[in-house]
Amino acid sequence: MPVEPATLARLGAAVGGSVHGDGSVAIGDVTHDSRAAGPGVLFVAVRGFTVDGHSFVPAAIAAGSPAVCVEDAAVAGATPAIVVSDTRAAIAGLAATVHGDPSTHLRLVGVTGTNGKTTVTHIVEAIASAAGLPHALVGTIEARIGDRSLPIARTTPEASDFQRLLAWMVQDGVDVAAVEVSSHALALGRVAATSFRVGAFTNLSRDHLDFHGDMESYFAAKAALFSQAKEAVIWIDDPAGARLAGSLDIPVTTVGLSDGCDISADEIEVGFPGSTFAVSGPGGGARVRLPLAGRFNVANALVAIGCAAALDIGWDSIAAGVAAVPPVPGRFELVDTGRDLTVVVDYAHTPDGVAAAIAAARDILGTTGRVIVVVGAGGDRDRAKRPLMGRAASEADLAVLTTDNPRREVPGAILEEVSAGATGPGRVIEELDRRSAIRIALREGRPGDAVLILGKGHEQGQDFGTAVLPFDDRAVAAEEAAGL
Repeated sequence: MPVEPATLARLGAAVGGSVHGDGSVAIGDVTHDSRAAGPGVLFVAVRGFTVDGHSFVPAAIAAGSPAVCVEDAAVAGATPAIVVSDTRAAIAGLAATVHGDPSTHLRLVGVTGTNGKTTVTHIVEAIASAAGLPHALVGTIEARIGDRSLPIARTTPEASDFQRLLAWMVQDGVDVAAVEVSSHALALGRVAATSFRVGAFTNLSRDHLDFHGDMESYFAAKAALFSQAKEAVIWIDDPAGARLAGSLDIPVTTVGLSDGCDISADEIEVGFPGSTFAVSGPGGGARVRLPLAGRFNVANALVAIGCAAALDIGWDSIAAGVAAVPPVPGRFELVDTGRDLTVVVDYAHTPDGVAAAIAAARDILGTTGRVIVVVGAGGDRDRAKRPLMGRAASEADLAVLTTDNPRREVPGAILEEVSAGATGPGRVIEELDRRSAIRIALREGRPGDAVLILGKGHEQGQDFGTAVLPFDDRAVAAEEAAGL
């Protein structure tokens, strides 16, 4: 897709800013990172939580950037500049304009919610592949265009990186792109100036209140996605989803297991390594085999199916795509330990996520085995969530409470707050060292039991604030099991 060259004047008009200096300067890219500044690149000085990008304007100019976007014209000196009242609010519009509004040339599926975003986007991608549609994925684990994987720093990239990524998709001929859209991204404008063909909502439970403050603000951040979507797919068995569905003025496809949903499932049979169910929806249905374990993954699959139906993908392709979805790294991922134990690593890091993982294990095991969990809570995050994590974990037969990513907090203090809430019926063991905690859980396990190692999922490091040390729950579980 040819993109009309952008001038500083055109960019200034696009975001309602005033242009200082030569408005004919040609701009070919936009960045918020002074390390990526250079010839043809507009540097946008964004005020962060700890660092003000305006302090990096001299470095960007020295690197060759021909112009900058700032909130104070004096910072730019003699360098051509766009001056706006809020650079964070402007960066998405600037980047989208430079790259030719790439989202309008894609069928973009944005997925938001507390839990399930990663799995839903992976299933959407698998369905698009089965339908023969060029596809892409952006999310917590990676960004991928077709078979090409790209590194990603956060669930939803900063606006300048996000628009550039969408532009690459357009250049590569992508049709369907599935994108995880975090509440932080919505609140901070990372996906502003983006058009979503479908917006999808999975669920809402307590998380990120250190950032949003309260659940109402958290809900509002999630709901903001749908002001940018042409159509919505909403899981309405969640009260927040039902509320959201009733508030929208765009077409809504309701998804759930309750009566009256547009897309629903019955004849559900869950087990390891996956489930089967019959799905019905507008224009037909299918018998589906899902190679992902857990009843909550049936819910994730139904949301993805709703997205595919909204894109007019046929039921044969939907069934084939769901059946072909590969294991999602760190999402209820089975670990082969060579022992007669079911060992699962999952990213569950909220009280509801922990409860869902335990429920899924019980659903699959029935009354034949015990459920043992290893879990902690992250540092520098919502402290009020910690006792709730302990309460959820203590519903297992045995909860081994340990560290997660302590970041800049004292690990023992975090563990103490988690343990304070562990008042459920299960036995509780405290072990600060995560490797030792995994070893204890595996040693306690008997044939037929399930050991759930929760909280970090696909992560390959443990964040101690001053350093991120190598740590992969999957690898550690295999290593510790081999030593028992």
